[in-house]
Amino acid sequence: MKILGIDPGIGRTGWGVIEVQSSKFKVQSYGCIETGKDMKLEERIREVYESVRKIIESEKPDVMAIEELFFNTNAKTALIVGQARGVVLLAAAQAKLPVSVYTPLQVKIAVTGYGRAEKGQVEKMMMVQLGLKEKPKIDDTADALAIALTHAYSYKAPR
Repeated sequence: MKILGIDPGIGRTGWGVIEVQSSKFKVQSYGCIETGKDMKLEERIREVYESVRKIIESEKPDVMAIEELFFNTNAKTALIVGQARGVVLLAAAQAKLPVSVYTPLQVKIAVTGYGRAEKGQVEKMMMVQLGLKEKPKIDDTADALAIALTHAYSYKAPR
């Protein structure tokens, strides 16, 4: 199974593709879609959408795993990030790609076994489990790989 993990955002949308075969994980590719603050909002959203669409076309994942939004202070930021998340989901729907959603708590538990793990602990465990020698330079990319890994551990095949 090929899993596309997405950590949605308007300035940075991290993505990572892992392949699962016989309980073994292999990182296929990863990166970050970045949009400039000087761009109009609609241009930034289009850039996220088109980039995710291209990733889906080139990587041909079997499923997308995406992080649930969690904001408790800034409603404006949540709205803008939600718009970016919406076009990521649109790209998945147009490609008829099944989507699974995970909360930050679910990611922490799946990757570290501890719901109050700190970001650094999640990154370190993700690297160990995926056999990465170096942490991806951008945190959003590392988060996307952790989300994909969460799906690999959480997915239940239909019987």
